[in-house]
Amino acid sequence: MKKSLLALAILGAFTGTASAQTSLTIYGVADVGITRFDNGAVTTNRLDSGIQSGSRLGFRGTEDLGGGLSAIFTLENGFGIDTGTLGQGGRLFGRQAFVGLSSGFGALKFGRQNNPIRGAVEGVDPFGIGLAGNASNVFNVYGDRADNTINYSLPSNMGGLKGELAYSLGEVAGSNSIGRHLGASVGYAAGPINVVLAHHNQNLVTGTADAGNAKTTFLGGSWDFNVAKLHAAFAVNDGETAAGVTSVDSKDAMLGVSAPVGAGRILASFIRRSNDIAGSADADQWALGYTYDLSKRTNFYTSYARTKNDAGSSLGVGASAGGAPAAAGSDPAVFNVGIRHRF
Repeated sequence: MKKSLLALAILGAFTGTASAQTSLTIYGVADVGITRFDNGAVTTNRLDSGIQSGSRLGFRGTEDLGGGLSAIFTLENGFGIDTGTLGQGGRLFGRQAFVGLSSGFGALKFGRQNNPIRGAVEGVDPFGIGLAGNASNVFNVYGDRADNTINYSLPSNMGGLKGELAYSLGEVAGSNSIGRHLGASVGYAAGPINVVLAHHNQNLVTGTADAGNAKTTFLGGSWDFNVAKLHAAFAVNDGETAAGVTSVDSKDAMLGVSAPVGAGRILASFIRRSNDIAGSADADQWALGYTYDLSKRTNFYTSYARTKNDAGSSLGVGASAGGAPAAAGSDPAVFNVGIRHRF
């Protein structure tokens, strides 16, 4: 009996030590709503997943290695609540999958990760890159995330200063440049102020062949006046074909506002794309939304956005709404209403 009690005490001591050194967090988002999409020719009604925030199930962990050093990892799966299927083309952990080390000098992570420019746009967009007003309908975020990424981020104890540097290997045989991504961001967020500068440079690939390059420099910020928060952003986009011919030359600008109203929040934005390489290829998007908090984790939402395209432009909300892409020169619109729960 005494030996059994001693064994249990020793096991409990080891268990307590392990618990103090390691931690695992299971988290997720369940988001679903009804979308009505009009691409100017066809109207589609859908039940869609991940309208405000992509539906996901994630595992995040840390292990204390001593001396201020920790091992970290994140495995984040995306899925569709409307169908129960995997997102991101059927990947098991298509949203994020990385492992790395963290210390007082920052974090170094390896794997599939969000592009720095995505976080920059999301932090400034009043819609948070969600709902019908999603700023990435116009602003380039280069697919949100990239495979084969090495990412360094500044530590969180920098007095509001934040920054990331990311390099994604293209992994094309015989070339160190085809398909690679290079991204960076630096910003400051403290009190009512949030400002961020980001850059993304991507070498494009078709199959295994060089398809030129595309790059975007983004500057954005917000100022919270308590009664309302103002949002603004500006981006310059450039690109060339493999032969060195200019293929992209445009500028994007956004003005937005968000304001608390009781347990809810009103969202609005206007975005302008000015295309300098092709005639009659400009576009405007305006959007209005509202979210209502039922609790700290659950909210209702609704939003509406409309894009006005010149004859040579086909921007719009088709991809995010799940509807058919807009034809050049059309004026697509989308309306959605839904519910989101975070756990």
